[in-house]
Amino acid sequence: MIPRYTRPDMGRIWTSEHRFRIWLDVELAACEAMVRLGEVPPEDFEALRKAFAGFEFTAADVARIDEIERTVKHDVIAFLTFVEEKGGPAARHLHKGMTSSDVLDTTLAVQLRDASRLLLAGVDRVLAAVRKRAFEHRRTPMVGRSHGIHAEPITFGLKLAGWYDAWTRRRAALARAAEGVAVGKISGAVGTFANVDPRVEAFVMEKVGLAGGEGAATQVVNRDRHAELFTALALCGATLEQQAVEVRHLQRTEVREAEEPFTAGQKGSSAMPHKRNPILSENLTGLARLLRGYALAAMEDVALWHERDISHSSVERVIGPDATIALDFALHRFAGMIENLRVYPERMRENLDLTGGLYEAQRVLLALVGKGVARQQGYVFVQRNAMKVWEEKVDFRTALKRDPDVSRLLTADEVDACFALDYHLKHVDTIFRRVFGEA
Repeated sequence: MIPRYTRPDMGRIWTSEHRFRIWLDVELAACEAMVRLGEVPPEDFEALRKAFAGFEFTAADVARIDEIERTVKHDVIAFLTFVEEKGGPAARHLHKGMTSSDVLDTTLAVQLRDASRLLLAGVDRVLAAVRKRAFEHRRTPMVGRSHGIHAEPITFGLKLAGWYDAWTRRRAALARAAEGVAVGKISGAVGTFANVDPRVEAFVMEKVGLAGGEGAATQVVNRDRHAELFTALALCGATLEQQAVEVRHLQRTEVREAEEPFTAGQKGSSAMPHKRNPILSENLTGLARLLRGYALAAMEDVALWHERDISHSSVERVIGPDATIALDFALHRFAGMIENLRVYPERMRENLDLTGGLYEAQRVLLALVGKGVARQQGYVFVQRNAMKVWEEKVDFRTALKRDPDVSRLLTADEVDACFALDYHLKHVDTIFRRVFGEA
């Protein structure tokens, strides 16, 4: 992922230096397990332990490994050659009975576990931001829209409660997928443990903090685990986009009910000094598109030939860092936007009143039905007066009172009673209790 979208903590997980350190940790842990099983002399492991105690890979070390790989054309062999240069004769015990994927898949599991922890922290920040603003605007009335057209009143807090509810689902799904992918393998060339004791795998998994080894591995950990995680990331992106698109709509000049923060010195357009564009939300839409693409790529990786082919490898080298880095950036961008979102209750009320109470059409219909009118007949009575609002710009309430069929059934006071805004908000607290556990 390009530096523009890379937050430092997430970026560090995917550096070559960090990846090689995990490779080394896996190799040393396997060697230590073999010492306990009497397969490696203790003094040789002690020599390795001392040689690599506190060792951190540098850019020069990475360059040396890359140099070796240009000759051997194999990244793990290049790494092991480098380790032998540094570790001396005792390094011959490293990788005993193992295959490259034992190291690669276990390391990827560690990286995805650590990345997922950062992503969950990002979701928690989003949840906190959305919850705070939801309670702040629990009773801030605004018009609800369907198909982009005024429907019936809601509150801005209810809109945000729906967002919060979605994020609780996304968090649960991400946590499940993160748990499922935190699985490695140290079971040899085709997963049979022919040349490495299963107890080695158990020791390594505990040492590096993974849930365990793949139950029945091939040469690799099964890729449905990874596909589930990347799908969870894509769904987080889809939820981000859903909510970012709403902010973009609310910021439109004709609507202007809410607006992204616009900071001192910020400029919206190189040509038009008046512009305040929803650039944060639009950026989130773009990142969501990437995340969906990464999820598709991860699903393509599930079907490998027999016990394994290498078609997944190049994909994962890209989507592992890119997807986690992109979502990490997007979550914090969205949280910051919500924390500083400008909300305009007065404008919300102006837009709510724009059609002169046209949003009460259903209440009037129900009142007519309550008087014994057939629903479809009542619909005709209400609709013809509603159409006058659109086409003749008359006042809806006045039109209803003048309509002979409506006035025959409803008194002026009964018509007026249909235009009480609080009617629509009477269950706000109920919904908040369902979403947040409190009102």
